[in-house]
Amino acid sequence: MFRTLASRMTFTIRLSEEIVKPRIAYAERGGRRIKERVNKMLEKKKELGGTEEKPGKFVLKTGKGTRDYGPAQSALRNSVLQNVVETFNKYGAETIDTPVFELRDVLMGKYGEEGGKLVYDLQDQGGELLSLRYDLTVPFARYLAMNKITNITRYQIAKVYRRDQPVMTRGRYREFYQCDFDIAGQYDLMLPESECLGIVHELLTKLEIGEFFINLNHRLILEGMFAVSGISPKDFKTICSSVDKLDKTQWAEVEEEMIKEKFLTKEQTEKLGQLVRFRELNSGLSNLELLEKMSQLPELGQNEKFKKGAEELKVLIGYLDVDGVTSVRYEPSLARGLDYYTGAIYEAVAPKALEGTAVEKSEETAGQPVGVGSVAAGGRYDGLVNMFDAKLKVPCCGVSFGIERLFAIMEARQKNTVRTTQTEVYVASAQKNLVLERKKLLRTLRAAGIKSEMPLKANPKLLTQFQYAEERRIPLVVLIGERELQEGIVKLRNVVSREEKASFQTSEKSIIFFSFRTFHSIHSSPPFETLSLHSRQSIYCSHSILQFLVFFSSLPSFFLVQVIIMQLFLFLILHIRCV
Repeated sequence: MFRTLASRMTFTIRLSEEIVKPRIAYAERGGRRIKERVNKMLEKKKELGGTEEKPGKFVLKTGKGTRDYGPAQSALRNSVLQNVVETFNKYGAETIDTPVFELRDVLMGKYGEEGGKLVYDLQDQGGELLSLRYDLTVPFARYLAMNKITNITRYQIAKVYRRDQPVMTRGRYREFYQCDFDIAGQYDLMLPESECLGIVHELLTKLEIGEFFINLNHRLILEGMFAVSGISPKDFKTICSSVDKLDKTQWAEVEEEMIKEKFLTKEQTEKLGQLVRFRELNSGLSNLELLEKMSQLPELGQNEKFKKGAEELKVLIGYLDVDGVTSVRYEPSLARGLDYYTGAIYEAVAPKALEGTAVEKSEETAGQPVGVGSVAAGGRYDGLVNMFDAKLKVPCCGVSFGIERLFAIMEARQKNTVRTTQTEVYVASAQKNLVLERKKLLRTLRAAGIKSEMPLKANPKLLTQFQYAEERRIPLVVLIGERELQEGIVKLRNVVSREEKASFQTSEKSIIFFSFRTFHSIHSSPPFETLSLHSRQSIYCSHSILQFLVFFSSLPSFFLVQVIIMQLFLFLILHIRCV
């Protein structure tokens, strides 16, 4: 009996072991797979430049080549963007928007040897191979082809992404804004290009970034120079990518690269060097004189492509002289490394934009040039739309601004603090238990379109309220107290001068007449175009104030708040330019 029982127990234990063992083995295999995946991810992180972090710790930071923008930086960047939009609108452009990512086939093969390496590819999540947009020009061409559009003047402001080596203090990021202006359609020779270059000159002058140049060249001139140097047309793109480095690299290094890596002969590079460095070797000549002297060279002057490109540039330079665009400089070494330009090409640079600033003296940028590289670039691309639709031929030309680089210049050169809000009036109280009166006045001001705010505490200290207005650079404080409420007046405090005065009764007609006279005097002297950005914004503000004055003059005269607001407007007009 015991033997039978023991044998049954042994059989049960063995059966249990057989049942449990496979489960343990399966769990062990699952654990090993997880560990293998984790190890692969860590190895991948090391390859991408990641660093090992201690268990339980997480470093909060932005991704490489990106940054956060605080209130002051955002206000400054928004002022730049506002100037960009105003200039684009002045030239008759309408705006569009396109997706932040495109089909990979749309972007590939459009950016040359160097640019193609900088495109961010996305992992396949839905059966499509996608990439983040590298610029706004190729998506614009895709938009034209897809919608069969043959004529449009458009601008677009959006973020683009490049897997570049960032230099944050000089505005070189992996995520940044581009502002594009393009003219698509059949137009007469060089008229669209003159519009694009006029925009570049006007906008960079308005932004006050210091001395700048717009380098100008032509694709046909480059092809002619390459031909007389004995360089095969099939090597054009790859040699262009080397020549395009001359603005940052010495000729000796570029020549060495072309001989060792691009397999040109010494004779070829010597001929090419004499041509692409023609501006450097003849720095005293004007644009037309330089083109004329190059045309007199025996071989180059007989090249048909060079002759056509030179004639087109002469037409463009004539238009620019009429437009007053004096910053253009013909530069034979300008060889944009992109594949799609077919005619005139141009690039705006500010070589001394950071001279004398803290950026120039920082350790990160020590020994580097005091410029930020290209701040705007563009050209003619007649065949890009045709790449997407063989039956659709839409000639295009345009220009693109790098806002982050312009912002980096303005941030480095900035001497005065920037207002981070647009508040015009701060409603304050001198005694306690006046929160309802403050809110009533605040509601009336906002209903009139006046940007205003009040402390979000029931009984704030008066000194704290004044300090807040000064720190935020709010132009005017409207102060109410028990005496003011009894007498039906308010006190107006100029935040800059700290001068206070009680509002006084006056006729509506005299206020409006005086406002018209003040507004006219602001416009007449000095000339509006010569005023600083802040002064121009003050004029716009004064114009809005004037409109509100006219509106409130139509209200019943017994309405007390009407008189208060009228005096408030008058005070703003008199003091807004001092803030």
